[in-house]
Formats: sequence, C-alpha cells, structure tokens
Amino acid sequence: MARNVFYSFHYKPDNARSSQVRNMGVVDGNRPAADNDWEMVVRGGEDAIKRWIDDQLKGRSCAIVLIGQSTAGRKWINYEISTAWNKKMGVFGIHIHNLRDLSGNQTQKGANPFDHVTFTGSGKSTIIYSTDIRSPMLRQ
Repeated sequence: MARNVFYSFHYKPDNARSSQVRNMGVVDGNRPAADNDWEMVVRGGEDAIKRWIDDQLKGRSCAIVLIGQSTAGRKWINYEISTAWNKKMGVFGIHIHNLRDLSGNQTQKGANPFDHVTFTGSGKSTIIYSTDIRSPMLRQ
C-alpha cells in the first residue's frame, strides 16, 4: 500500500533535486508548490507559513525529509519534522546531494537534520532513520 507523503526540503537550492524524487512514483506525494505559490505563502509571514505546512500535512501518513547540503537546522524544516512527529506520522530522511540540479551540479552531503530537532533531550537522529538516495534499500 502506497503512503500519502509530505516532502520536506530546502526549497531554493533543492527544488530540482526534490522534484526528481517526487516524480519517481515510488510513493504518492503532495502536489509541489509552484514558485509563485510559495512566494505568496512566505509573504504572509510566519503564521501563514505554519498554516500552509499544517494544511499540507493533513491526510498524510508519512513525512520524508529530502536532505540537501543546507537542509539541517532550518527553522521550517525543524517545524515540519516536529509537527509530523507529534502527529505520529512516519518520518524518514533521504540525502539527495548526489542528484543533479537543473544546471547539472551536485552538492556536498548535508548534516542530518534530525540532529537539530530535540526529543527527550537528544536529537531525533537516534530514533529516525536517514539514507542516501543511492542506497541499495531504495532500489528494491
């Protein structure tokens, strides 16, 4: 059974890489926000961003964090991870630095964003799994 997935990622640098994962068809996901849609949400301020994220998480059973070079520690990534976790959704991370952007560039592997979200005094990386996009596990 396919999961209804929310994808969390750092929009500007990783949008093209994230689109590749989302378009693989391995899991069902949400409709990507167009650039101008996201710009409108951001212009609405923090409350508008929280509402948009909360609305996007409704009806989802899993949150996949697509981990780029500068994903870890970002305020809204942390909010998405915490909110998904608190909703008892499945949470999983995939490093996407090996995927190429629209210019054909790859990036350095980013830090684990689950280290930046605390849960009972320690980072969630001790209880939430992340893998590289080239992992044999994803080829099955």
